[in-house]
Amino acid sequence: MRKRWLMLALTSVFGSLGLAAFTPKAPECIAPAGAGGGWDLTCRSVTQLMFDLKLVPQPFKVTNMTGAGGGVAYANVVTQRSDDANLLVAASPATTVRLAQGQFSQFTERDVRWLGAIAADYGLVAVKADSPYKTMAELVAAWKADPSKIAVGGGSAVGGQDHMKVLLLARAIGIQPRAVKYVPFDGGGQALTSLLGGFIQVFAGDASELRGQVEGGTVRVLAVLAPKRLAAPYANVPTAKELGYNVDWVVWRGFYVPKNMPEEAYSFWLNALRKVARSPEWAKFREQNSLGEFVSLGAEFQVFIDRQVNQFRNLSKELGIIK
Repeated sequence: MRKRWLMLALTSVFGSLGLAAFTPKAPECIAPAGAGGGWDLTCRSVTQLMFDLKLVPQPFKVTNMTGAGGGVAYANVVTQRSDDANLLVAASPATTVRLAQGQFSQFTERDVRWLGAIAADYGLVAVKADSPYKTMAELVAAWKADPSKIAVGGGSAVGGQDHMKVLLLARAIGIQPRAVKYVPFDGGGQALTSLLGGFIQVFAGDASELRGQVEGGTVRVLAVLAPKRLAAPYANVPTAKELGYNVDWVVWRGFYVPKNMPEEAYSFWLNALRKVARSPEWAKFREQNSLGEFVSLGAEFQVFIDRQVNQFRNLSKELGIIK
């Protein structure tokens, strides 16, 4: 009996050691869009902090894999890297929106494994600093007078996250969603460049990706789609709800991983992400980049994803994006 007990104890110990023994080799994070957007920021900030906190033995390689609103990266992970133990992929509601609409070919939210989210970003409406629209009221008046003359750009594909927030805002303003002139870009960085170049009049972006431009005085934010006002440099910007438009858009920032990633690797990354979320360094980074608190990890996050995909599917039907 004692011998059997000892064997069981040793099995338990070595099993635990097996989980703890995983060490990433050549870790990589895929940002499914170009440089300068939210996915890029998520990859670079979190993975750098994992290295700084000595959670990984070497820096990550960050790969910008553009195309199809995140679909190219998603297909690459599912079909070619389904058991890669060293891979993280940045995700947000832009990912779940596209999945809800069936835009990632035959793939679904169950073709990857959801790791967690550790921050909240917020949608906003911005124009160039020299735009004739000084306030949201002025923009709304011109937009309602002739929607075809206001080109609104975003860092997501048609039907994607930035497009959805624009359609919701338009509906609240009294503009038919189908009348909105939306210009898609492959990432917030491209959309911002287009705004500054005068190719679009309005940018429907997120607080984190525009902070530098706001502080530099090159853009003006007319409204934030947050439940309450944000801290500086957005402290004086009203929320859409303050202006009478019942719209907010909260963007979680997180990751998925290959579905068949070994369990010990998944446990390693889950623990690493949890440590980042709890660190004072991450709290400071969030404050510096206008990110709010949002932590959902592991099994809890999987449930959250399932619910959000279903919610976005229903919302997409309401807005006429899918049938």
